[in-house]
Amino acid sequence: MLNTLVEQVTAELELRSALPRQRYLNRLDEALQRAPYQRLGCSNLAHVLAAQPDATRLIIKQGGAANIAIVSSYNEMLSAHAPFNEYPAQLKVALAKVGATAQFAAGVPAMCDGITQGEAGMQLSLFSRDLIAQATAIGLTHGVFEGGLYLGVCDKIVPGLLIGALHFGHLPALLVPAGPMQSGLANKDKAAVRERFARGEASRDELLAAELAAYHQDGTCTFYGTANTNQLLMEVMGLHVPGSAFVHPHTPLRAAMTAEAARLVVRNSRHGQRHLPLGKQIDARVLVNAMVGLLASGGSTNLTLHLPAIARAAGYELRWEDFAALSKVVPLLARVYPNGAADVNQFQAAGGPAWIIRELLGAGLLHAEVSTVAGEGLAAYAREPWLDDGQLAWRELPLQSPALEIVRPVSEPFVPEAGLQLLSGNLGRAILKTSAVAPVFWQIQAQVRVFDSEAAVHQAYQRGELSGDLVLVVRFQGPRANGMPELHKLMPLLVNLQRAGQKVALLTDGRLSGASGQVLAALHLTPEAAADGPLARLQDGDWVHIDAQQGLLAVQLTAAELAARAPALAPQELTPGFGLGLFSAQRRLVGPADKGATSLDWG
Repeated sequence: MLNTLVEQVTAELELRSALPRQRYLNRLDEALQRAPYQRLGCSNLAHVLAAQPDATRLIIKQGGAANIAIVSSYNEMLSAHAPFNEYPAQLKVALAKVGATAQFAAGVPAMCDGITQGEAGMQLSLFSRDLIAQATAIGLTHGVFEGGLYLGVCDKIVPGLLIGALHFGHLPALLVPAGPMQSGLANKDKAAVRERFARGEASRDELLAAELAAYHQDGTCTFYGTANTNQLLMEVMGLHVPGSAFVHPHTPLRAAMTAEAARLVVRNSRHGQRHLPLGKQIDARVLVNAMVGLLASGGSTNLTLHLPAIARAAGYELRWEDFAALSKVVPLLARVYPNGAADVNQFQAAGGPAWIIRELLGAGLLHAEVSTVAGEGLAAYAREPWLDDGQLAWRELPLQSPALEIVRPVSEPFVPEAGLQLLSGNLGRAILKTSAVAPVFWQIQAQVRVFDSEAAVHQAYQRGELSGDLVLVVRFQGPRANGMPELHKLMPLLVNLQRAGQKVALLTDGRLSGASGQVLAALHLTPEAAADGPLARLQDGDWVHIDAQQGLLAVQLTAAELAARAPALAPQELTPGFGLGLFSAQRRLVGPADKGATSLDWG
């Protein structure tokens, strides 16, 4: 039986979203009435066919077969996206075997937060999600497709692709991953070198050697950050070929799963046996499943921004309160770095997403009878893929966990509550993740040190100024101020302070990403400082109370005392050489973090 609270959250989501969801479905039904290419004039169709081989021309001219769009984030610079170079050709061969055609419809930008950490380019990271959605729409807007295969992995790419695809929700869709790189230097060992470097105990050569040993080949990074959280959620939402999230690139199993994606998208098209438009597949139950999967796996806090934006694209109003409510009944079932020592390859070997889904289904914490691209309900995602005499097949997982330090059953979770908290008080609302933080650090009352940039914090640390218990405030990091960059480079120095015996916490209107852990961090504070939030009125020495268990975030000042202070002003200068000025409109238009921090207007 379905858990009562899961059922309640789903019902409330459906009720509050009834009108926008119906408007979305009405637009989808209207689009379904327009068959592709038959309405095109001869000149229009000639442009569609001009660069195609003769066989493709003939099939498209005759009609009656699916023409599939391929939208890819391939670039050769980034390890996670490099494997996609081979996919379009593989997919076209697989589609031809089922009588379908494909065209590479659009390439979308894919920037790497790992490269831009601590650099000005990070200020474009979150905005790239909306740009990817728009680029996806441009590729699909030619109106000649009957399905979409979306090739993407990392932080903003998968949410952007999905938002764009939902605006063409009359088409079936599959997300096609590339898989993680093989394990290199253990994530905890890499983190230890970073912390030593922050203390001045490791040389730059030693740091670079450690980083290169960790990031050493093509494929996705092996820690459970936003990129890999995206992949798990695509499984829980039924948008992958089952079990494809963490299969390595360039392997026979990966090739078989890529070919299966081609077969399924045709089967789910109007020419196939089971027409499944994406916009009808993604409903309130699927969105609740996504939140539950995020919580049970200890996934990235970035998804508290992306899932509301994805939901909005499908006509739903997802709220932070939904995450917080579900967190009270969803147990933590996985320990994957930074929430544990294992990397995603070890997680996959221990059962991976299939283990999480099987356990949650058994406990009634997921909606089982949802539409999926595989067509068998969510139970199809509770098995692992393998090659049986060269043929793709799925098999049951072992009943007992092969590695209790990595995955556990619902009956014996790591903790009974997943650990994603909604904080509120006279400073606003913020997201806090406790799954990687020791309970002794879940509460702090301390004076604040206020900074307006990540760089200023590093300078103060190097000067030895961050002494005693403190709440480190880094403001003007919200979407309207500077695009809401991740502040990942603060983690090593905060860990050093905490290990030296200080009680510390981070409070920011910025992001910390899927790498958040060990240190109490109140993130995504809204209203942000640049929107005249109370954060703009904090001063060094103010006392702030953060309590994860009570969901409290407050400064020990009255409303009158706060209002009497003049707010600090956001830095106005844009760092030259990064194209930041091109995104001025997005900074003006972007909405608050709890609404998805999006600059898009769905219309």
